Amino acid sequence: MNKGRSGALRAGATIGALVAAVRCASPASAAPASVAPDTLPRIATVDERYQSYNVEMAEVIGGEFWKPYAKQGGAAGATMFEARPPIDLGDARLRKLATALGPTYMRVSGTWANAVYFADSDEAPPATPPPGFEGVLTRREWADVVDFARAVNAGIVTSFAISAGVRNSAGIWAPDQARRLLAYTKSIGGDIEAAEFFNEPTFAEMEGAPPGYDAAAYARDFAVFRPFAKATTPDMLIVGPGSVGEGAALMPGALLATADLFAATPPPVFDVFSYHFYGAASLRCASLGGGVVGTTPGAALSEAWLSRTDQVNAFYEALRDRFEPGKPIWVTETADAACGGNPWASTFLDSFRYLDQLGRLARRGVSVVFHNTLASSDYGLIDQTTLTPRPNYWAALLWRRLMGPTVLDAGPSRPGLHLYAQCLRDHPGGVTLMAINTNRTKPQSIDLAIAADRYTLTAQKLDSARVRLNGHELGVMADGEFPSLPGRPIPPGHVELAPASITFLAVAEAANKSCQ
Repeated sequence: MNKGRSGALRAGATIGALVAAVRCASPASAAPASVAPDTLPRIATVDERYQSYNVEMAEVIGGEFWKPYAKQGGAAGATMFEARPPIDLGDARLRKLATALGPTYMRVSGTWANAVYFADSDEAPPATPPPGFEGVLTRREWADVVDFARAVNAGIVTSFAISAGVRNSAGIWAPDQARRLLAYTKSIGGDIEAAEFFNEPTFAEMEGAPPGYDAAAYARDFAVFRPFAKATTPDMLIVGPGSVGEGAALMPGALLATADLFAATPPPVFDVFSYHFYGAASLRCASLGGGVVGTTPGAALSEAWLSRTDQVNAFYEALRDRFEPGKPIWVTETADAACGGNPWASTFLDSFRYLDQLGRLARRGVSVVFHNTLASSDYGLIDQTTLTPRPNYWAALLWRRLMGPTVLDAGPSRPGLHLYAQCLRDHPGGVTLMAINTNRTKPQSIDLAIAADRYTLTAQKLDSARVRLNGHELGVMADGEFPSLPGRPIPPGHVELAPASITFLAVAEAANKSCQ
C-alpha cells in the first residue's frame, strides 16, 4: 500500500486487540520445546523466489513518495510526502546488495503505475504527462529496470495504467499503452514474468480509476485485458486481483469487495491469486485520525500483532478456495505498516515481524511474498540515501542463505516462542530451524536432538538500526564486500534463546528424508 495522488490515503482498520496488546508476550514456559530435525514432515513448498521485493513505479520515474521520518521535521499531513528523483538502478552498491538476495522477483508497480504514461520514443519525453496520466515513464527508465533485474537475478513483475488516459470513448480500458510497454521490453531482451492488471482494485478510485468505478467496470476491463495479455505475452502469469484492506480494514474509504470483483460478469480468471497485507497504517496516516488505526512499538512482539498475518491470509485464502481453487497465492505487497512504514520499521524491532511473517506464510502455503520496498522510505530493506543495509536486510540475507523452498512442520508455536522449519538450502537432507523468542525479558529454550550451526540475531536495543549476529555487529565491509556470516557450531542438547532474539539453527546432518 502506497501513495497515489496527493491526498490519496488508503485503507484502514480495527486493530483493537493489537493496540491493547502493548504489554509483553506471555511468560516463558518452564519446559523447553523439543525438536527432532530428522523427522520433521514436509507440509508445503514455496517458490524459489519466495522472498521478493518491490521497487515502486514512483521510484523508477521520480515522484512523490513517503518521506522518511528523519526528513519530516514535523507532523503528518503536508510533510508526509517528498518529491524524489528517479532511483539510480545502475548504482554498483545497490546492485551488490540486491544480488545477494537473489533469485527474487522485483515488482515495479504501486499507485503511480496506475496512471503512468509510457513515452515509447527515444526523443525527449513530454515535460508534463498527457491528459489522463499523472507521471511519465521513459524508455531509458524502463531499460534501467530490465538491466537491473537481469544483473541481480530478479524476475520482473508489474502492472499497467488504468487511468482516464488509457480509455476509449466508451470509457473502456484500451491496451495500447500496455502493448507498447510489452513490445519495448521484448525488443531490449527483457521479459515480464508476471503482471497484475492494476494496483489494488479494491480501492479503485483512490488508485486512479475513473469516478464511480465498480466491480462491473473491473469485469468489463479485465475481459479486454486477459485475452490481450495471453495473445501478446502468453508466458506472462496473470496475477490478481491484488486486493487490500479486507480481513482487517486499514483505513476508511470506498472499498470494492474482492468477492464482488469475482461475482461480476464475466468473472476474472487469474493464474495466481494475489493480495496485499499491512497490519496497520503508519504514524504518518494514523495521526490524521478519522478512523485510521495504527499500532505501537510496544505491540511489535505481541501475539495479537504477529497473528494478524494469519488472520488476513485466512480471509483471502477462503476467497481463493471459493473462486480460484488450487491457484497459487502471492502476497504482492507487505511491510510493517502502510504509508511508508513506522519509525521502528528501520530497526531490529521490525525484524521479528518480518521473519515471523515469512515463516507463517510459508507454513500456510503462500508461494511468494513481496516486501515493500527494497530501498525507499522507512520500510525499505536498505536506506535510500546511504544504501546502508538495515536490520531487515540482514534478516532477509540469512533467510535467503539458510531457508530452502521445502517447508517442514516444526510443531506448534506457543506464546513467546515461535518455531518454523524448512530444508537447509543447498544441503540435501539438511534442516534449518528458526526459533523466535518474542518475550522481551525472559529466555526461552529448546532441546535439539542433532548438532547444528547457530545464527542468532540480537541488538543492544530493540529500536536500534544496528543488529548483531552471534554477538558481532553486522555491516558491509570497507571494500563493499559482505561479512562471511559464519554460524557457531553447537552440540546436540539444550539451546537457550535470549530474550527478544531470533535464532536460525542449521542442521546439515539431519538426514531428513523430506529434504533429500
